[in-house]
Amino acid sequence: MALSIETFSNITGGFSFFKSVGHPLTAQRIQDLIAGMEGPVAIYDPLGLAAPFAEIHDCSALNLVSVFVQDIERIGEIVFGQTTQPVTDLSQSGARTVFIPGFDTERVAEHISHLLPKGAELVTLDQVRLEDEMVTNKRRYLEPINFATNFAFFRDGEGHHTRVVSANYWAGYGAKNVWMWCCLFDEDGQVLVEWREDLPSGVGSVVIDSREVRERFDLGAFTGQLFLHVINASGHDVVKYALDTYGDAPEVLSCTHDANAWPSDLYAGLPAPADGEQVTLWVQNSHPCLIPAGTIGLNRMGDDTIVRLDRELPAFGSYALNVAELLPDLAWPEQIEIRAGKHFVRPRYEIANAKTGRSRISHPNVERVDLKADPKIAELSNHLGKSYILPAPVLPMAEFSSLALPTPMSTAQENLPLALAVYNPDGQEVARHRFGCLPRDHTDCLSLDGLVNRSLGEGYGHMELIYDFADGGGADGWLHGLFRYQHRESGHEAETSFGAHIFNTVLTYRNEPQSYNGPAPGLSTRLFLRLGPAPDDTMCHLIYSASRPWHEKSETKLILHDRSGAEIACRDLPIPCGGSVNWRYSEVFGADERRRAGDRPYIIIRDVTCRLFGYHGVVNGSGSFSFDHMFGF
Repeated sequence: MALSIETFSNITGGFSFFKSVGHPLTAQRIQDLIAGMEGPVAIYDPLGLAAPFAEIHDCSALNLVSVFVQDIERIGEIVFGQTTQPVTDLSQSGARTVFIPGFDTERVAEHISHLLPKGAELVTLDQVRLEDEMVTNKRRYLEPINFATNFAFFRDGEGHHTRVVSANYWAGYGAKNVWMWCCLFDEDGQVLVEWREDLPSGVGSVVIDSREVRERFDLGAFTGQLFLHVINASGHDVVKYALDTYGDAPEVLSCTHDANAWPSDLYAGLPAPADGEQVTLWVQNSHPCLIPAGTIGLNRMGDDTIVRLDRELPAFGSYALNVAELLPDLAWPEQIEIRAGKHFVRPRYEIANAKTGRSRISHPNVERVDLKADPKIAELSNHLGKSYILPAPVLPMAEFSSLALPTPMSTAQENLPLALAVYNPDGQEVARHRFGCLPRDHTDCLSLDGLVNRSLGEGYGHMELIYDFADGGGADGWLHGLFRYQHRESGHEAETSFGAHIFNTVLTYRNEPQSYNGPAPGLSTRLFLRLGPAPDDTMCHLIYSASRPWHEKSETKLILHDRSGAEIACRDLPIPCGGSVNWRYSEVFGADERRRAGDRPYIIIRDVTCRLFGYHGVVNGSGSFSFDHMFGF
């Protein structure tokens, strides 16, 4: 029951057709369009979009008599239960309505105008387009930039609030008059409110706070999702953001990041609950069609026995799935695979600890289905040294404990040949752990306390997950891990997960080192650091990983901006190659600079000499903190 739609290609990027027909403003128009088609109906499908269209919209009410195609090689296919015919036979169909499931159909329609049955009405999706003011590139409707959209988990009530934080980074690519159409859905998928959010004229901050939204529109408590559509974007069709979850009590504090706008078949890296924990997977339908009961499923990683959710989810609806309801016998550090069937974007999960009364939120990752083991990766060290690196902080050991759990993230990964190395801030290796060749269903979680054995003192450093083929095994480059941190005094926890990249070498391999915009290699840094509202402080951990030796020190600049995007102050922060730095906003920028930055400021971390990897979080006086990796643009 997975949706047969194309959402993303790792070669060409995201597809926009499913977004165009699934847009909340378009969905009802399409239903009205279908209901109004007088039968008999013939479909002309020159673009091959009829089948994915029907995955999103129910076409069963159509009095369909035939399906026609343009490509001779498609003649004889089965579409909508009909055997496709050549479009040259259209005039003999007897159809009262000819439907072309596509946009920008003027030329296509002109080509077949002489083939229309007498008196037949021609219907196309151009009749349900968004208004021109919401279309960035009006010459090509399905241009990805027209559908710079995303979803965010959004909640307000019972002491819990959410905050979406980003910047108008499109202005940095020359975009003008950028604004955002916002649509808030409740748990049942009903629209609570929709509004226009004007963005700053420059690269200013963007903050959408659930508490402010609730007050502004006089809403009751809600849990659901916020649909975001950026209009007049440029440079990026991806809507990136940090998502803070905070509470009336200081103990409620967590964060995660953007949802990744392309629904996937599988997600992985969902942790099973530890003792005293409840893990809730927020299943949030990303389409205007319901998810049938039995479609969504979970299984233990490495075990293909799938347990299905016997519940249907309405269009754009949300459901809090306690994973123990489906998999009651699993426990941390076992991992869970999510069978999503392209019904939703990368979901959130929430972990509540009954012992401490604290909770945290994070996300699984996209599990690739298009990869296979690449024997060349084992040979890359000849040219690329450490090649693929997954860096993560070792937070200051006097305050925090740090854990690492490798997570299979592709269906090709039957084993994980890995090692973990720990480095001090100067880039010197101080400890190493060989995982060996881990099986797909492993439960090997590593505590850094025992491994480091005081070699960092009470200070910090970073760890790197790398390939290690001493015991054999295969690799596909899609190396991922989950990293969990605990505040030693308060017991508050946070976790983050990400994947490996090749860092800081001019040599390239399979589009690595990745670039923010353009072809590999990516050898510069532009990271967005959102700053927590006063009196909370912001923590940042920057890592200068290098697959091969690169520049001895970085030339990193921390550029403080106010909410309008104006530069307030700048600091140089050189980092040794292979090292890291852990710093706080209050320690780097003085009180006067922070005062001039005002509310809703942000920092751009810029380096034109190397690629850094960063993590950020908010900290408060109660010992609560949030933590996740940063995004760049």
